[in-house]
Amino acid sequence: MTHPPEEMNPDCAMPPAAPALSADKKILLIVYASQTGRTARLAQAVADGARAQQEIGVQVHCCQAPDATLDTLLAAHALVLATPENFGYMAGLLKDFLDRTYTPAQGRCQGLPYAIVVSAGNDGRGAMAAIERIAIGYGWRSISPALRVVGEPDAAALAQASELGAALASGLACGVF
Repeated sequence: MTHPPEEMNPDCAMPPAAPALSADKKILLIVYASQTGRTARLAQAVADGARAQQEIGVQVHCCQAPDATLDTLLAAHALVLATPENFGYMAGLLKDFLDRTYTPAQGRCQGLPYAIVVSAGNDGRGAMAAIERIAIGYGWRSISPALRVVGEPDAAALAQASELGAALASGLACGVF
């Protein structure tokens, strides 16, 4: 699958295959969709914040939604879903990931801690609500209020995303979630 150049970031990529499991490491999976690069920058900031905590036993895997698979989802100990707001909804590519994994994941990822990042042109609430409804069907549990960024992500928004990543990694390492 070919992605626009602004989407390709070697620090926020993984092969489509499932991450290698490590008995001593927890896996934080970040799945994102982005067309303009805004959401990709936010996902990268989440990944960077989490990676800063890697010495505490957390592996960070960040991938674009078309590359995320059932295996990557099932290997995760926590999940971040990042999407732009498209017509008041999540990106179609993120919805596709959720559609592809929903039925085969049933009963296999109950209680998975998750967080949402929305890059919005309007208010992002429709995208957030849609993801939250789907997460209920998966049986996931929200561990953070959604990070909603309206407009171009500025330094403060990127810092919030980084803090979210650091908090998720620390919580995983400490067994909080």
